[in-house]
Amino acid sequence: MTSSDTTALPIVRLLPKAEARAIRHGFPWVYANELVNDRRTRKLSSGTLARLEDANRMALGLVAVNTASKIICRMLDRDPDAVIDEGWFAARLQRALAHRERLYDAPYYRLVHAEADGLPGVVIDRFGDIAVVQPNAAWADRLLEPLCAALQSVTSVSTIIMNGTGRARGLEGLEERTEVIAGTAPDDPVPVPMNGATYMADLLGGQKTGLFFDQRPNHAFVAGLASGADVLDVFSHVGGFGLASLAQGAASALAVDGSEAALELARAGAEAMGVVERFTTRKGDAFDVMAALAEEGASFDIVICDPPAFAPSKQALDAGLRAYERVARLAAPLVKEGGYLALCSCSHAADLTRFRNASSRGIGRAGRRGQIIHTGFAGPDHPLLPHLAESGYLKALVYRL
Repeated sequence: MTSSDTTALPIVRLLPKAEARAIRHGFPWVYANELVNDRRTRKLSSGTLARLEDANRMALGLVAVNTASKIICRMLDRDPDAVIDEGWFAARLQRALAHRERLYDAPYYRLVHAEADGLPGVVIDRFGDIAVVQPNAAWADRLLEPLCAALQSVTSVSTIIMNGTGRARGLEGLEERTEVIAGTAPDDPVPVPMNGATYMADLLGGQKTGLFFDQRPNHAFVAGLASGADVLDVFSHVGGFGLASLAQGAASALAVDGSEAALELARAGAEAMGVVERFTTRKGDAFDVMAALAEEGASFDIVICDPPAFAPSKQALDAGLRAYERVARLAAPLVKEGGYLALCSCSHAADLTRFRNASSRGIGRAGRRGQIIHTGFAGPDHPLLPHLAESGYLKALVYRL
């Protein structure tokens, strides 16, 4: 399905009360309560391409429609006559690739960061000769074939894996599925070099695309403090902060996670780096493990907590902020005097101010005081669309206690 015959495209129209100016100025979404919801619109199948008009019938652009989603339209092109085909995808991908190749000397990065790279709902992470695609919007699911053809043409990757899991697909009314689109899936985890460390990414069975590239600059900042330090990496996943710290000369790193599979990948990374004798793991609930470490009298020069999204939506915000406060309260007593505490949030519903306030309250409730020495965000391969706060989800705070 392409939009090669634009005259045949259906038309969807904003209600008079809708803010067309926001769309004209770059906001990429139309919500369900902003669109004329007539019978013709309701009959459009998920992922249908359409021309968007304002209430005065002036064209605003070419959109993808999904009546099953609260985000009923996603802007694909400001040109209402654009042709969404392999060539269109290739142009977007080439622009994204040029930016990443300027940033990194090895092909391990987020190649496409959804709306910010002009491909709404699409995430593509690159692992050398392998690309993992997450089509988290209905239009991309329908147009996966030309997208992947363009991806191979632009990047020359030999293997493309479609990872159709996660909360975003559910919100779009899409089923979960994972499949190999092109090439052959790797039999073993893929080694990924980053910040001098080696991470092992499970591209088929791991979380999201197998590895989180977004924390790269925050890993680097914390690792820069770690020479000779004892490090505690809580919610470590495959060893993100701990392995980066060991690469920069940390004396030891203890990784804590609830997933034995993730800890096995972290150990494999430590072995690949030749630092396994300085690396230990502890499986368990992070809150319980931190409480137990305090009872044991353990202390560390650096403690990092990088939990999953506690506030994935506005409805979960209050509970999420309480959880972030609790993380800080349990982690702070484990930090030696003059040591460092790094706290992270990947919840877009919890903005920086709320997250910082919750973290600082938790530190205070633990009887500690701290200075914020660093505020970090996702790396530049995760660009932020200025009009869309959700694209800037990651926050990292580093305190000296």
